[in-house]
Amino acid sequence: MVSLVQSVSCAITRLNLLPKSSISSTVRAIRTLQHLQPKKRETEHEGSPLISHSNSVLCHPSTACFVHENATGDTADDLVFLGIETSCDDTAAAVVRSNGEILSEVVSSQAELLARYGGVAPKMAEEAHTQVIDQVVQQALDKAKLTENDLSAVAVTIGPGLSLCLRVGVLKARKVAGTFNLPLVGVHHMEAHTLVARLTERRLEFPFMALLISGGHNLLILARGLGQYIQLGTTIDDAIGEAYDKTAKWLGLDLRRSGGPAIEDLAREGNSESVRFSIPMKQHKDCNFSYAGLKTQVRLAIESRKVNAEIPISSASSDDRSSRADIAASFQRVAVLHLEERCERAIEWALKIEPSIRHLVVSGGVASNQYVRNRLDKVVKKKNLRLVCPPPSLCTDNGIYFVVWFDKAVFGSLIFGLFSPTFKVQVLALV
Repeated sequence: MVSLVQSVSCAITRLNLLPKSSISSTVRAIRTLQHLQPKKRETEHEGSPLISHSNSVLCHPSTACFVHENATGDTADDLVFLGIETSCDDTAAAVVRSNGEILSEVVSSQAELLARYGGVAPKMAEEAHTQVIDQVVQQALDKAKLTENDLSAVAVTIGPGLSLCLRVGVLKARKVAGTFNLPLVGVHHMEAHTLVARLTERRLEFPFMALLISGGHNLLILARGLGQYIQLGTTIDDAIGEAYDKTAKWLGLDLRRSGGPAIEDLAREGNSESVRFSIPMKQHKDCNFSYAGLKTQVRLAIESRKVNAEIPISSASSDDRSSRADIAASFQRVAVLHLEERCERAIEWALKIEPSIRHLVVSGGVASNQYVRNRLDKVVKKKNLRLVCPPPSLCTDNGIYFVVWFDKAVFGSLIFGLFSPTFKVQVLALV
């Protein structure tokens, strides 16, 4: 039985990205959107500024509407977007056409900082973003053989993420949009992960399920339409990516590649049954996640085997390396088993709500893990669904997925800032 606990907006507030536009700018925006003739979309959120009905347009009162005056007369199929991403530890920008063609992508990695500090240090990450953001955006434009005058809009991450880091990207996006009179859209990090699969899987239609797994998030949702999401499960403490990163750090692995790839590589050398970790939350018959307890189990196992993280894996003895590999393999098996159990239950639940579901999208940094993909593929096949995973390059935080491909209806409402920026999630609970 499904019980509605609450209907909430996720803790994301639109930054005041642009100054208030003039009435004439707003009128021009409305006329441009009417020319695009967006299709009618039905929504359950009546009276919400998320709604765009038929050919009418609703502007949120606080939204600035800017129109790029292009003499060639852009249509929704030939527009060009600049995407900027600085939510955590990499500085990224990309130029993408509205039909999904990726014209360029530039990423400035902070891998050396990760290795030096054993994880993300927010202040250091902010400084690194500030130093390279201008260069990254310019390189993205140069690689695309375009200038700011060729752009149709700018998209930028507004959260969730590290506030110090997000600020760098927003300020840059605001500067570009303001200087060249471009529309500016703030993109929700998790919604971008959800929709990026549409870049490569054009047959992906609503409704579908999505599992978003990263260093900061574990989220199971039922996507019924743009801006219409039902949360089936989330983490009650740590996310799976956090568990991977901490385990990699404790095992003395090279964090320049991040914890996920390092653990997956080492786990191939180990025995996944050698350490009997407990699967989290076995007694809880819901779809939520918990990785804090598994992290504690891993730390205790490492201490009992006297693994010294000060000795990097590259310098470890044969026996020491074997011991670390066994822990890595055992951790990965149980961490992913937890995902499998929760996904299987969530699929059964979602099919009762929307029997027409045919796909499970798995996205976020941890979705790059091939072991995770293989295990979840077996789960969805048992339920007669199809697993959709973006290429690894689109799973991590980058400038591309913030300019995800949308049909004309979505473009008309989102890219010109006419949707409320709030990531609307309806929270359900199994009882």
